[in-house]
Amino acid sequence: MKKIAILGAAESGVGAAILARKQGYEVFVSDKSAIKPRYKQMLDERHIEWEEGQHSEERILQADEVVKSPGIPKEAPMVKKIVERGIPVVSEIEFAGRFTDSRMVCITGSNGKTTTTSLTYHLFKAAGLDVGLAGNIGHSLALQVAESPHEWYVIELSSFQLDDMFRFRANIAVLLNITPDHLDRYDFNMQNYVDAKMRILQNQTADDCFIYWQGDPVIQREIPRYDIAALQLPFSETPAKGSKGFVENGTYRLLEPTAFSMPQHDLSLPGRHNIYNMLAAGLAANVAGIAPETIRKSLGDFQGVEHRLEKVCTRNGIHYVNDSKATNVDACWYALDSMTTPTVLILGGLDKGNDYEPLKPLIREKCRALVYLGADNTKLHQTFDGMGLPVSDTHSMAACIAECRRMACEGDTILLSPCCASFDLFHNMEDRGEQFKQQANAQ
Repeated sequence: MKKIAILGAAESGVGAAILARKQGYEVFVSDKSAIKPRYKQMLDERHIEWEEGQHSEERILQADEVVKSPGIPKEAPMVKKIVERGIPVVSEIEFAGRFTDSRMVCITGSNGKTTTTSLTYHLFKAAGLDVGLAGNIGHSLALQVAESPHEWYVIELSSFQLDDMFRFRANIAVLLNITPDHLDRYDFNMQNYVDAKMRILQNQTADDCFIYWQGDPVIQREIPRYDIAALQLPFSETPAKGSKGFVENGTYRLLEPTAFSMPQHDLSLPGRHNIYNMLAAGLAANVAGIAPETIRKSLGDFQGVEHRLEKVCTRNGIHYVNDSKATNVDACWYALDSMTTPTVLILGGLDKGNDYEPLKPLIREKCRALVYLGADNTKLHQTFDGMGLPVSDTHSMAACIAECRRMACEGDTILLSPCCASFDLFHNMEDRGEQFKQQANAQ
């Protein structure tokens, strides 16, 4: 019996453990942190051995293969020892892909992944397809393959997941954009991060499809380096040579494989960045054979994603917008670009090697004030204090919202679009967004 060790006992790790057990592996799950009760229950119900608060090195190094949570960096001491021992390390997605022949729609990019993945799933579901939602959202792919299989999966993939994928194949691969992000995990080398994103192409054949933003300079530079067998369906904001999806004179258009158009004002999501997301999702649905009337209806009634430019409330004439998912500079740029009222911008958190300079022109144009929210706001002070805008330094959401209210005027928008990871003050991005919403609604 083959032995497999699972590092990390959250959604992906527990799903991989359940699938491995079903496939006849001897399974051992190890998490250096505490395991949530619901995951313990899932493991116990299936008689899977687990440990928390430690890594039993001798036991783990006996494994024939290791499935690693994407949140664990390759520099972690236990991972280094596994690699030195020559034990293969794979992601949960890679592992799950071995045990299914389902068709995979895989979506990656520095920004817009969750919105595009959720919208694509919405399109496929509305068409009546048997589809599962997996990756960074929904239940883990491995758990669904093990216990509730589908004919299609729509999967949001991070660079961390792609790092540990080798034989997995995307039938429809979507690459939205590549801008600096997570450079702290890539030795502060942008090319290392780019190479991870481009792994979305690996193993594709002439039967597959590659959808990408034609106007992204990094993608433009990288594509000639790859021998791409798949059908290429690039999209652009406006008509461009070779583009198969774009907006022209107020009309949303897809040219292939089936011509489709609808008025831009009927699209449900506002903002330039959402044009890209909706073109990518529309092309994916189109190539999957979904009927034009379903695409038209679904692009018009999609409600958006929590924590992504989420309109929370209006209190005393001040609008509150939760964009906690904006964990890099590019995401914040698009959020600011979509603002139509004077904005009090909340920035800060765990810096990932960000260069904030590209934000300055939009901050000058759009912002009334800046409020920093982080354990250490030194870099924000160094970057933005010289711009002449009012600034405030805060270290909790309650204090942050109090300062925002003090600085905002009636008709303004208070925008949480922090550019940074959340782990310095919050459990995760969702926790940060939920606290923002609670404080916004507290009167």
